[in-house]
Amino acid sequence: KIKLPKKTARRYPAYELYLYGEGNYAEENKNLLLTGIPVLFLPGNAGSYKQVRSLGSIALRKAEDVDFKYHFNFFSVNFNEELVALYGGSLQRQTKFVHECIKVILKLYKDQEFAPSSVAIVGHSMGGLVARALLTLKNFKPELINLLITQATPHVAPVMPLDKYLTDFYTAVNNHWILKAQDLRNLTTLSVAGGFRDYQVRSGLAFLPRLSQHDSALSVVSSAVPRAWASTDHLSIVWCKELILATIRAFFDLIDENTRQITEDPKKRMSVLNHHFVRHPAKMYEENPEAFTHLTGAFNWITVKASKWTYSVYNDSDGKYFSFPLSSHRKSYSHVYCENSMLDTSSWIYGCMNTNSSMCLEAADLSWRAELLPTTKVVMLKLLDYPSLSHIVIQVPPAVGNKYTLGCEFFKEDSRTVQLSVTHLFSFGFSSSKILLNSTGLLYNVQLQHFNQIYQAFKIYIDSHCQSLKERKPSVYRLHIPWSYEDSITVAKVPSLAEISAKLHIAQPHSDSSLPELNIYSSPDCQYEVILKTSLLQVLGQIVRFHAGAFPVYIVSNILLTYGGQLSTLRSTGQCSDFSLQLVRTAKPYKVEPLISIVVFLQGFNWFREIWESLSLPEVDAAVLSSQDAWFPLVSLILFLFGTGIAYWSGVFFSTSLRLFSSLWLTLIRPPELQKDKLITPSRLCGMISLALVSWTTCGAFAVLIIYLQYFMGSYKPVHIFVTSVFHFQDSGHSKETSQNSSTPTVEAQSSVGSIPEATQSPSNSKTSAEAANSLKMHITVLNLFTWIVLLNLPSLIYWLKNLRYNVRLDPDPWRSTAIILVCILEILMNSSTSEVKSSKLLKIAAKVPLPLSVAMLAFGRMHLYRVPHFVTFSLLLHVLCCFV
Repeated sequence: KIKLPKKTARRYPAYELYLYGEGNYAEENKNLLLTGIPVLFLPGNAGSYKQVRSLGSIALRKAEDVDFKYHFNFFSVNFNEELVALYGGSLQRQTKFVHECIKVILKLYKDQEFAPSSVAIVGHSMGGLVARALLTLKNFKPELINLLITQATPHVAPVMPLDKYLTDFYTAVNNHWILKAQDLRNLTTLSVAGGFRDYQVRSGLAFLPRLSQHDSALSVVSSAVPRAWASTDHLSIVWCKELILATIRAFFDLIDENTRQITEDPKKRMSVLNHHFVRHPAKMYEENPEAFTHLTGAFNWITVKASKWTYSVYNDSDGKYFSFPLSSHRKSYSHVYCENSMLDTSSWIYGCMNTNSSMCLEAADLSWRAELLPTTKVVMLKLLDYPSLSHIVIQVPPAVGNKYTLGCEFFKEDSRTVQLSVTHLFSFGFSSSKILLNSTGLLYNVQLQHFNQIYQAFKIYIDSHCQSLKERKPSVYRLHIPWSYEDSITVAKVPSLAEISAKLHIAQPHSDSSLPELNIYSSPDCQYEVILKTSLLQVLGQIVRFHAGAFPVYIVSNILLTYGGQLSTLRSTGQCSDFSLQLVRTAKPYKVEPLISIVVFLQGFNWFREIWESLSLPEVDAAVLSSQDAWFPLVSLILFLFGTGIAYWSGVFFSTSLRLFSSLWLTLIRPPELQKDKLITPSRLCGMISLALVSWTTCGAFAVLIIYLQYFMGSYKPVHIFVTSVFHFQDSGHSKETSQNSSTPTVEAQSSVGSIPEATQSPSNSKTSAEAANSLKMHITVLNLFTWIVLLNLPSLIYWLKNLRYNVRLDPDPWRSTAIILVCILEILMNSSTSEVKSSKLLKIAAKVPLPLSVAMLAFGRMHLYRVPHFVTFSLLLHVLCCFV
């Protein structure tokens, strides 16, 4: 643990700074006389500072390999495992603390010979966003950071925008990076996303905002990272060994030999990151590789004039050079492709400029044009780009005890490129697109036409058959997305049936006309059948991946529509209908969606947009999503139906739980008769004031939870009234029991959800019982609505509880004012019944308001979940007013 200045420690009591070490290295650095290169790790949402171990341990092993000529000191910040992805009130505090930590870290080196002037930062999840936010601080010097690597960080928008502080923080950071893009050129940023296994942060959110993607920013998906080629979940991206190795190798390649710190040259930093995270040539990184290299003449030179050549090496003690004259191939072919299954980092392919000789001693090293794949390294050259080359030379070194294969072929690009139209989204997997490739070469490119939207998802089956049963190298299939680094690679035996999932992390930009490709690195004399089908399950998966955060909005919208329907039936018939029946009648998507679609359409016109802005109305969330190519109208219908289903089962849950508990209560306790009292009594007024004070002095979500539990218990009052009326009638009719058996009250449970047992009673008791039944049905709906408010409040409550020892009052508190209003509303509602409401003059308005509120909720709440409780609160406020007016 690093001792912080007293002022800093007092201001941030929950946060700490640590230096990672192990073994002798840890012992040597206990006195903090550091000589390495500082790297600061920032954990994410609920993340631990101990997660730095993966990076620190691998970096230490690498330093041992170079005899500590260079080494890194890894620092880590303890953010007390705060839920910053769900509560944004502490993000600014974390950012300021990191700034203080950077100043403390640099002071540790001030007397060293090679003292650093900047710190490299690795941020996981929200830690990466905090690192980007440093540049928004007024007194922060940008030169304090020169390298930022983020892991599964949602840069574009919060996953769950549960409070305004979170969305405002994002807006401030992204706007700063867009407006100050030119000033950030000295900062090199790499964002690594986890791919489709990351269910918490979809990779589309991890791509740095497009406008800030200047030449010093890079966004990749782990499935496309060389030597990793795998998707990771949200946590394992921190300790995925392949990604950690790529990161540490990049760190060591970034060191400037003169300063013994990370290089100040932005071009070199980007070159290193491209080498390790985008295109690895199977060569050790060199900043300025030699343009020409000398070829030894000790090997045998063999001239190959064929357009296609393969060669297998096994335990060969003699080295060879294979020379391919280009003059005879330039007229007939456009490209040359070579592959080599020996995956070492030595040079192996060269270009000669001799025109008269079959051998050359000096050649251009073309190995830097190679690309590493899981089982082979490949080079593809366009002959027109190399007019001065006379020969291509392949070097085959002695292979004692090794076995590997090489191959080269000349071809026309058109002959190896085929196009395949993807199936329509609504084909539901019943139709398919097929293409048959009779392989005579080593490479095929299948271009996928009309594949450019995030809602498209396909299964691609590649069935390979070969003429002979000889042993063959595995085939490599790569789904290449040209507008972003999100490729996925599959290795399959030949022959076999391989299955590939084809779906996108981000939609194709409007300015890009390129086509996604399926690259097939094939075996000659084999037949490949490519079959493509729409995968309905994966289409739904894409909808969930991109819009799961909006589910609460659709659920609450359905409940709110049902609530309005119940108030309408109460006004027209005097009876409150069951929640489930009213949900089926009232919650219709055509009541809310068309209006939103019309507004989105009209916002495409300048005149309407000007009127909209003059009214200070926020932008419709669907319009924002449409501009990001992440929306189409059918999605809203599917989400609405999901919301209907969840709302229905939540109603079943609350009705059943209340019936079970009330039955238990009836069995164990003979309830006394309740007297009807006023809605507001001195004791209830004291309760309101007390909870309002709790909200103001501690945490609004805590007060909301207390009133919720109190309301849940208060929901038994209508059951209590009903049971009391039954027992009261039994007592009064007991003397007539022997002579009038038929008048004995019997309680019959009904099967419908939320229904209240009926009894054969006197008219007055029957009326009381019916009133209790109506009240209970209304309470079930209000309780259902309020449950979702509590769930949306929960993150700030958890944050407050975890930090209670540091501060009794949550500051800032996103729910303080709303909580005070809700406390007053629910204190009255829990003691109300439908008898006070049905005769109200405001009931007509209260019954009609939920519909426009549902429309507004879907229009403005999809990307701003914190707005949802405000709409519900307004509707409940009208209900309370109906009790008085």
